[in-house]
Amino acid sequence: MNKIVVCLYIVMTVLCCKAHASSLDDIIEAKEIVIAVYRDYAPFSAQVDGTAVGIDIDIAQHIAKTLKVELRLKWITAGETTEDDLRNSIWKGHFLDKTKADVMMRVPYDKVYSQKRDDVGLLVHEQVHMFAPYHTETWKIVFKKQKIEEVSTMAVFQYHPVGVEVDSIPQFYLISAFRGSMRKNTHQFPSIVAAVEGMQAGEVDAVMGLRSQITALHHTLNQAQYQLAENAFPLIGKQKWDIGLAVHNDYRALAYELGDIVTAMINDQTMADIFKTHHSTYEQPAYYM
Repeated sequence: MNKIVVCLYIVMTVLCCKAHASSLDDIIEAKEIVIAVYRDYAPFSAQVDGTAVGIDIDIAQHIAKTLKVELRLKWITAGETTEDDLRNSIWKGHFLDKTKADVMMRVPYDKVYSQKRDDVGLLVHEQVHMFAPYHTETWKIVFKKQKIEEVSTMAVFQYHPVGVEVDSIPQFYLISAFRGSMRKNTHQFPSIVAAVEGMQAGEVDAVMGLRSQITALHHTLNQAQYQLAENAFPLIGKQKWDIGLAVHNDYRALAYELGDIVTAMINDQTMADIFKTHHSTYEQPAYYM
């Protein structure tokens, strides 16, 4: 009886996950690709009534369809740093199960970041190859028109409460920039969704977050009452950044193939159409211009 249980466990483990990433040839032969996406990260990746939905889900499905393989998603929870997420997803595996994905979505595409070194001068991302930027991200504010006439500068939040996601860059920015003049009006919420709900409930007059999330949520609001601001964010550091894909550094052939697929999606407007479907603002990376 014990032997049967052990055999069943082995079979289920093989079916549900794998302990190593695969080369392009292995993926084609196995007719399956495993792509890592973030859990509870709408509009990019989330589960609604057991169904995977989002921008990254649609991109992953398009990749699998183009390769003529089945898609298996590896749901990951954001760690303290992106380095943790890359390690757990691509080259080492999470300490709980050691399983790895073939590809990871929503990875920073930045030369300085990819060449980052540790305290002794070694490459932090030596095991990872980051490529195929598919979207340029930035920050955005949505505000309640009844409370704020317009947001032309950040100075308005010296007088009006603004909501942010806890432990996010907008939170650190609003409590520290301009000598902390916006600190007292900065309200923390567990998520951007909760912040927008707080705005609707009158707890804050505006919400600051990722443009992709803010614009997608704005679609669900009364757009006559809630408007998108067009202000800049001085002193925030990087105003815009690209996101792309990552694979284990050993699998460059896979990266070249996926890079061609992403390039085609951008050139034929498939990528823009996916973002439009999810009511999220899309910006094509300068890489393709």
